[in-house]
Amino acid sequence: MIGRQFCGPPNSGNGGYVCGLLSEDIAGPATAVLRAPIPLDQALSLEARDGGQVLLGAQGVLIGQATPASQPLPQPPVPPTLEAARAAASRHAGLAQRIHPICFTCGPDRADGDGLRVFPGQLEGAAPGVVACPWTPHAAFAGEDGTVGPGVVWAALDCPGFFAWVEKEGRHGALLGTMTGEVVAPVKAGEPHIVLAWPLAREGRKETAGVALFTAEGRLVAHGHQVWIVMGPRPPAAAPASEAATA
Repeated sequence: MIGRQFCGPPNSGNGGYVCGLLSEDIAGPATAVLRAPIPLDQALSLEARDGGQVLLGAQGVLIGQATPASQPLPQPPVPPTLEAARAAASRHAGLAQRIHPICFTCGPDRADGDGLRVFPGQLEGAAPGVVACPWTPHAAFAGEDGTVGPGVVWAALDCPGFFAWVEKEGRHGALLGTMTGEVVAPVKAGEPHIVLAWPLAREGRKETAGVALFTAEGRLVAHGHQVWIVMGPRPPAAAPASEAATA
């Protein structure tokens, strides 16, 4: 059951959180694909299948599935300092606009320990769309060993990829379709981290983004690749934006 605490849109589960849950028992990088809106507060089935996991709803409707990743993850840019990430967070678009106010990841209406309060904003001096912010995982999300599980880590990396494209194009309205990721080192509650995201390319309604999580000292602890599906009219063609990753 995905509790209402873990919503993204008001009536659907947070995509990154659910992708992280699906990836939990897969060694190495995993790719999770969301096939349908994620019901909240309803009994769901999580089953092992074909070397991965599937999430099923009522009458066996496929909601999401995860398998070992078949492609390498993008190389993250050099992370900003914690101070630069804090400055970027002050420019987070969701602080001035009510974009997703109750989202588990980026909702400003959520209290610390209830939501993650990840607020990425444009990084000063970087290419348009390269966003960053600090994030200190709350003890409420940690296990007995003080580490945060992959569901919460993947959730922390969910919305930053969305806001990378908000900053690059000045437009919002997209849903997470696919997320590939890996947690490469323990993520400790109570320790400050740096979240970084950058746009990669757009093809029709598909926008891809890279995301990464670092310790305050700049050590990589998690990274990923996302495919976002733009809602509404098809946008005009755009040139690949992978050069932003080197900014």
